[in-house]
Amino acid sequence: MDIIFEYHDVTASESLEAFATEKINKLAEKYQMVIRADVFFKTENTSSDETGMICNIRLSLPGPRLFAEASHDNFRDAISESVNDLERQLRKRKEKMMTH
Repeated sequence: MDIIFEYHDVTASESLEAFATEKINKLAEKYQMVIRADVFFKTENTSSDETGMICNIRLSLPGPRLFAEASHDNFRDAISESVNDLERQLRKRKEKMMTH
C-alpha cells in the first residue's frame, strides 16, 4: 500500500509521517482492500485554541473513496480521530460487501 503525504503551510515532519504510517498500516492489515492513502496536513487560523491543526486522510479502495477530516490543537490527535472515522467507514463498507 502506498501512503502519500502533502503539507499545506506546514513544515514536513518525519515523526508525524511515522505516526500516521503506523496508524494507517494497522487499518491496511485489518482491511486488505485498501490500495492507497493520501494524507494532508494543513493549518488554519481559528478563534478556538482546540482546533486549527487539520489532518485529512483519503483512502483509495474498490468503489468510492473514503475520506475523513479532523481538526485539533495538535496533529497527532487529528490523525487519530481521522483514522478512527475511517475505520468506522471501512467496517460499514465491509459489512455491505459481505451481504452481497
